[in-house]
Amino acid sequence: MTKTALITGANKGIGYEIARLLAEQGVATIVGARDEERGRAAGERLGQPYVRIDVTDEDSVAAAAKWVEQEYGTLDILVNNAGIAGDLAQAVPSATPARALREVYETNVFGVVTVTNAMLPLLRRSPAGRIVNMSSELGSLGMATDPESPFADANFIAYNSSKTALNMITVCYARELADTAIKINAANPGYCATDLNGHSGFRTAEQGAAIAVRLANLDADGPTGAYLEDAGVVRW
Repeated sequence: MTKTALITGANKGIGYEIARLLAEQGVATIVGARDEERGRAAGERLGQPYVRIDVTDEDSVAAAAKWVEQEYGTLDILVNNAGIAGDLAQAVPSATPARALREVYETNVFGVVTVTNAMLPLLRRSPAGRIVNMSSELGSLGMATDPESPFADANFIAYNSSKTALNMITVCYARELADTAIKINAANPGYCATDLNGHSGFRTAEQGAAIAVRLANLDADGPTGAYLEDAGVVRW
């Protein structure tokens, strides 16, 4: 039976590469994007379906969930990939207004909760539902407090704290779903060259997508509630 996956923010970057790699594995991969023109174009390039989903709009998310149910009846894989960095020029915490955090959190935190809650009934119908939350090493408290970390100077209060919050959200869902077949994990793609960072990263989007694809395909013995990258466990 063909698996079904939904990837948010899949019209470009890491999300697109996740969709491409899963599609190559024979997964029916739904390209989720809020921009209909770009989303449809990405779906056409991949030969995969598109659904409009704005993770900051509850009505849009509910409509997307209804569409997935009507078209497929179930969902095997959800990748919460949609994310924004905010204004990284406001790097100094004391110069970052609270409204900047709210904007980033709407997508990176609240959007993930909205989408996950809407898709959970469909994931529960899967024999092995998998949820992957795209996090970042910048969300690691261990790395942020380590002066030897290569990211010690990346003190972006809005983006970094949103990914730390996302990590805890991942753990909370894992605890709730511990007695189910659903596994949920946070994935660190590494510093990839994407629009998010002006293509300054040293990894490719395809390389960043690899960990998400691996977690989307975990077997029954795989981890849940973990924070992982290609090399293994990431420090919380």
